This record gives sequence, structure tokens and C-alpha cells, in this order.
Amino acid sequence: MSQEFYQQIFNKQQNLEAVPSNKEITKWALRVIHLLYPEQTAKLFATIDELKQEFALLEAELHHIMEATKACSDCDNKKRAASFFENLPALYQTLNTDIQAIFNGDPAARSEFEVIRTYPGFYAISLYRLAHRLYVDDVPLIPRILTEYAHSKTGIDIHPAAVIGEYFYIDHGTGIVIGESCNIGAHVKLYQGVTLGALSVDKSMAFTKRHPTVEDNVVIYSGATILGGETIIGRDSIVGGNVWLTKSLPPNSRIYHTPSHRILKQLTKRIFGSK
Repeated sequence: MSQEFYQQIFNKQQNLEAVPSNKEITKWALRVIHLLYPEQTAKLFATIDELKQEFALLEAELHHIMEATKACSDCDNKKRAASFFENLPALYQTLNTDIQAIFNGDPAARSEFEVIRTYPGFYAISLYRLAHRLYVDDVPLIPRILTEYAHSKTGIDIHPAAVIGEYFYIDHGTGIVIGESCNIGAHVKLYQGVTLGALSVDKSMAFTKRHPTVEDNVVIYSGATILGGETIIGRDSIVGGNVWLTKSLPPNSRIYHTPSHRILKQLTKRIFGSK
């Protein structure tokens, strides 16, 4: 290998020397979530002042992360870090509605504590909510790091730019994909394997509405695929498992996949000798 190649790699390392790792960034986000929901961690605080100090420390760390990642050369990162924590109470209230939706909607859930501590759907939603708040404040890179971390842990892929209403419920979750320009209303429930995607991945569509809109009180069952920026699932609708949709549904719709089944009776006879 040439000296020029070594120099290129070395120069890259020099430029990235101060950038926090993805692990450090996600650790910061998880500490925020653990403060909001001490059910997830054993760390408790003796006084309110200690709790306030921890929030102040996390705000300072967010400011440092923004500065170190060179998120924006001409932005007031201190102001953006402060904005995130000013909006944290509202974010917390929204997360509480998500917990209620999961607990009230899942017969297997025994307590809200169990939802907070064990449910991958809530884990992914909580990291998405933090990431989306940063995205709204025009913070680049960091939101995507957080949602991709949640993706790696849960199999739930939510783009931080997606807009999702209150009382959001993900059941099981593995394999769910929610695209960048999705708009999801309140009281929506998704099962595993649901894709809310784009009809085309052409780069020219980068700044267009490529992903579906799902209105309030919609249930989408496992394996359903809904594609396209002009596709709207009307409120109070149910989309059955394995349905493939590229067209809109009016409100109060019911749509189901109806596969044909063949019973291999003759094959059963040959193998098992049944009459």
C-alpha cells in the first residue's frame, strides 16, 4: 500500500479524534430515559436537588456531543441542548400515553412496570421520541444514531423524521419499518413485520413525501406492507395480516388477505398410511 493511502487514513483519524462514539451517544440517551423511568435502572436519587443536577449534567453532555460531532458549524448548540430539555416534560407525557396504550391493549401485560422494563416496543418508541425531538431541533446525525441503535436491539426500524402521535402501540415489533416521511396519528397499533415504506427508492425523491399516512385509531396486523407517499389509511380502519397496499383506504375500512389453502391429503396417506 502506498504512503498516500496511509496518509489519507491518518488524516481521517485526526479529523475524527474528538467525535464521541455511537456507544457514548446512545449511553447519554439511555441515561435520559432511565431518569424518566427509574423502573429501568437501580440508580435512585436521595434528593430532588441531586436529580436536578443529573439533568443539568446531561444537558451539558448533550451540548458537548453536539459540539464534538460538529453537528453544525454556525449553530447555537448550547441553545439547542437547552431546547431539548425544555421540551422533555412534554415528551415524557407522550411516552406515558404510549405505556398506557401498550398496557391497556395487550392482554399479556400485567403492569406498566413490566411494559417499561421488558417491552421492546416501548424501548424502540422511547429512543425514537428522543431522536425525533432532536430532529425537530435540526440536530443532524445524532437522531439517526439513536434510532439505528434501537433498530439493532429490537428489530424495529423507525426513522427519526417520522411523525407519530400519542398512544402509539407496537406489539412484538420485530421487523417493523417506519419510513422517514411517515405520518402516523394517535391510538395506532402495529404488529410485527409491518412495513410503512416507499414505492421507489430513487434518490431524486429524497425530499418528497414517499411514505404512507396512517390516521387515528388504525390497527395494522403482522406482515402488512403499505407503500407510497400518497397512500392514506383512513381513521378507524383495520389492515389484516400480509396485506399489500399501494392505494388509500377510506375511514372505517376493513381489508384482509385471503390466501387459498390446499390440504395435501394424498401425501398424508402415503407417509402415514392413514385411510
